[in-house]
Amino acid sequence: MIILYGMDTLEREDQAEQPPWRPVLADSGETLNKRRAQAWALVLDSRSIPCCIEPHGPEWQLLVPELHLESARNELRLYEEKNRDWPPPLPATRTLIENTIPTVSILILLATFHNLSLLGISRPGVGIIDFNELGGAHAEKILNGEWWRLVTALTLHADFPHLLGNLTIGGTFIILLCRELGSGLSWSLLLTSGALGNLLNAWAQSPDHRSVGASTAVFGAVGILAATSMLRHRHHLQRRWFIPVASGLALLAILGTEGKNTDLGAHLFGFGSGALLGLASEQLIGKYGRPGKILNALLAAASGAAVIAAWWLALNQG
Repeated sequence: MIILYGMDTLEREDQAEQPPWRPVLADSGETLNKRRAQAWALVLDSRSIPCCIEPHGPEWQLLVPELHLESARNELRLYEEKNRDWPPPLPATRTLIENTIPTVSILILLATFHNLSLLGISRPGVGIIDFNELGGAHAEKILNGEWWRLVTALTLHADFPHLLGNLTIGGTFIILLCRELGSGLSWSLLLTSGALGNLLNAWAQSPDHRSVGASTAVFGAVGILAATSMLRHRHHLQRRWFIPVASGLALLAILGTEGKNTDLGAHLFGFGSGALLGLASEQLIGKYGRPGKILNALLAAASGAAVIAAWWLALNQG
């Protein structure tokens, strides 16, 4: 069996009238398997060098006319040099951190806080506390300096279905993110992406715009996961580097645009903020590794302190 390449101007059957054909590896002692021989033949064909491959015992050989032998070897040498160590090895698989129970515990705490906000808790001299009024993301008040609403709004929900959706669908992404990056780093990124999403949404919306819910941070988690995946596998995705982000945007379109009271702006800004934070965190993790136990604990404590401080300011300003 002979497989011909680039034979429009030089027919293999006319060897009697043409210069002899020589194997490109005749002097090197190397051997070729069929797959590599075909790849080399395509390289030469792209450079308009006539060639053919044929079996040679258990291996294969690539033949070119003697007049083209030197140029064929140069082309193949350049091809091998440019493609050395390609494709790059897959990035090392990270061991997932077992922190599901602590993560679920925080989600349960979020549900508990929602229930407490419905109990009609009163404060001396003030009366019943309206948590949504004190902590909701009111665009005008945020831009007038009540920055704590950027955080407190993430802990509030309009009703039980709203809460349930964030705990079930959003909880899946949050658990995955915490296992991937560690609890402390993940919660600090979630809180930051949610707060940034609320801030950008306040700038983009009308002054009387109001919203509550953890979904801004949930879509921040989607953005973080998409960005870290894109950056980690960028060499293997090649021209398809956008696929993880496109998948995240598809989730945003499916999950973040449904419902009469859905705040699309908050979801979109949360996703975008999460993507930017994900790129930055993946760069740092690639260089320094994931945070250790002490740093994770400090980040977790700082995240919790930020939520407590925000609510303390909200209650005292109210």
